[in-house]
Amino acid sequence: MFVKQNNNKKIIAMTAIEFNYQLTSLSTNLERFALSLTSNREDAKDLLQETFVKAISYRDKFIDNTNLKAWTFTIMKNTFINNYRRASKVNTTFDHTDDLYYLNLKNTNHNESSPEAELSTKEINKAISELEDEFRVPFLMHTQGYKYKEIADELNLKIGTVKSRIFFTRKKLMESLKDYEF
Repeated sequence: MFVKQNNNKKIIAMTAIEFNYQLTSLSTNLERFALSLTSNREDAKDLLQETFVKAISYRDKFIDNTNLKAWTFTIMKNTFINNYRRASKVNTTFDHTDDLYYLNLKNTNHNESSPEAELSTKEINKAISELEDEFRVPFLMHTQGYKYKEIADELNLKIGTVKSRIFFTRKKLMESLKDYEF
């Protein structure tokens, strides 16, 4: 420990070696906490390592004479939450329509599909093919990833017309397919 002065007050501060020693003495407790958060031994080890790296990197943010254990547990909890949010964002796609639906994609193998899914797909495609061209074409372009502006330019329509046609197409499809569970 060494003494530093701050606004004429003597503060006893930890050296880097003392900080690292106290930090590593918390490893058993931190490892148990990490395991309780992740429910997976390998993920818990990764979380523990990331917590140690952050604690050492931000040692200057630690206020001496406060609870190092609580500070470190908070780092671990926040790291876990941030990693969880980041992982869930990776699995989220954004539908850039005016409705701004957020679609969470499951991590499934798209090559394998159930007979029910194949039947559903056939029914949806059949309902789409029965639409009038003025509704079907903009809707299909939109599902293929074209932006409203691109569709409007390609079909020589106003952007508002494109948006309304896609909206009404969705409504028509939901109405015609309401008897099916998707």
